Amino acid sequence: MSFDTLGLSAELLRAISEQGYTEPTPVQRKAIPIILDGKDVLAGAQTGTGKTAGFTLPLLQRLSTGPVNNGRRPVRALVVTPTRELAAQVGESIKTYGRHLPLRSAVVFGGVKINPQIATLRRGIDILVATPGRLLDHAGQKTVDLSHVEILVLDEADRMLDMGFIHDIRKVLALLPASHSRQSLLFSATFSDEIKQLADRLLNSPELIEVARRNTTAELIAQRVHPVDKSRKRELLSHMIGSHNWRQVLVFTRTKHGANRLAQQLEKDGLSAAAIHGNKSQGARTRALAGFKSGAVRILVATDIAARGLDIDQLPHVVNFELPNVPEDYVHRIGRTGRAGNEGEAVSLVCIDEHKLLRDIERLLKRSIPCEVLEGYEPDPTIKAEPITRGRGGNNRSQPRKQAEGAGRGQPAGKRSTNKRRKSGDSPATAQHRHPRSGRSQGKNSAQDGRGNR
Repeated sequence: MSFDTLGLSAELLRAISEQGYTEPTPVQRKAIPIILDGKDVLAGAQTGTGKTAGFTLPLLQRLSTGPVNNGRRPVRALVVTPTRELAAQVGESIKTYGRHLPLRSAVVFGGVKINPQIATLRRGIDILVATPGRLLDHAGQKTVDLSHVEILVLDEADRMLDMGFIHDIRKVLALLPASHSRQSLLFSATFSDEIKQLADRLLNSPELIEVARRNTTAELIAQRVHPVDKSRKRELLSHMIGSHNWRQVLVFTRTKHGANRLAQQLEKDGLSAAAIHGNKSQGARTRALAGFKSGAVRILVATDIAARGLDIDQLPHVVNFELPNVPEDYVHRIGRTGRAGNEGEAVSLVCIDEHKLLRDIERLLKRSIPCEVLEGYEPDPTIKAEPITRGRGGNNRSQPRKQAEGAGRGQPAGKRSTNKRRKSGDSPATAQHRHPRSGRSQGKNSAQDGRGNR
């Protein structure tokens, strides 16, 4: 099946051809005709299978077939994403495929100045891509009007639930036209029962699209586990990168502090590395990602904020320096490789403390991951396991999310609340924990922060 059988316009087919694509992926084949028919959709697919184009293409076509206002344009389509990186990726996809259409789009997220965003919104746009916090900042300042939205997309909806954005999503929905007068689409890499419950409340008789078994990983990703002592993980990582001459490696840690420390250690080993996480400014995150994509940076060390939205062509290697506390995050992490039909490799360095986390991941995947002990890095059998705090870092979904990035709700542009707030894409900080070895009190950058410190 080719794209020209899906009912897309000549302008969109031209843009698709310019990108070198000829055949739609399974999720695109199923989703595009349904969305073009104006139906609500609940879609789940493995990450890296083209689900972003699965909603941007029909969204662009539906908007382009209606009247285009040459004056002050109201926002007609809204795409909400959990992280800045994913918002930027979706925005780029919309520009790429909509280059031959008379539609305007914009992306707004926190960590950058709000005034340029206000200026763009005032000029009028058709499509808005936003993170929840910054979107509500604009709504509070009355710099965006969502009362004319015809199409709503919640991308990576399960991630938004995980990060505590459900209350913000409800506030956004209250600003939109009634559900029966708009088309709503929920797309997600994983497909949990919670997402189906959310869909039951938000969607009108949605079409269910599930192109693979829930929480599966792409078949083209070769996965393996290397048991190693915690104290020797960095040594083994440097050895593997150097001995195999890996030129582009995405490495995941649990915490921001751990990401910074590992990047610095790798630099001392003579390997160019950069860290990306929620405490980094948007400019620093953009520079690190650009350097990684260009090859100037060999190793990108990331927390799980980067597990969604990083779209790197033909990324060959993903390494779990530390296993995630939440099994589903393993799927999202390694989904950065093996994308769009390319092969990839995912390696996990597992110490004795993480054996339970590994079992949870294998239970989710319904398969065992091949395990190989590397010569010279055999684990010390005398070392006993120490506890790793589980859960989601204190992210209680029943509690309202903290103030989001950028200006405070309803505050004038450029002014910031004196209250400490996390950036978009980060979960609330956790309470202090006791270090298992020394008994030292550890703050929010402790390795035991769990999911909250991203």
